[in-house]
Amino acid sequence: MAERRVNVGWAEGLHARPASIFVRAATATGVPVTIAKADGNPVNAASMLAVLGLGAQGGEEIVLASDADNAEAALDRLAKLVAEGLEELPETV
Repeated sequence: MAERRVNVGWAEGLHARPASIFVRAATATGVPVTIAKADGNPVNAASMLAVLGLGAQGGEEIVLASDADNAEAALDRLAKLVAEGLEELPETV
């Protein structure tokens, strides 16, 4: 299983708009991805309710994971999005 550990770059954490941006990016990867707090249970990264339910705060470490064949590139893109707190989906997502 591929995994990336990254700190949330959005000051407000994964709430409302940032969560929406992240969920759209996770869905766009086309691979199943999970997201979890460093010490928590993983949830579906393509589910808005699940991502909001994490309550991930700015600066908090999260874990992105997938066991899909092409997961490495997808996780790299999502990790970059989360770490940099991007306000729009990058062209590569």
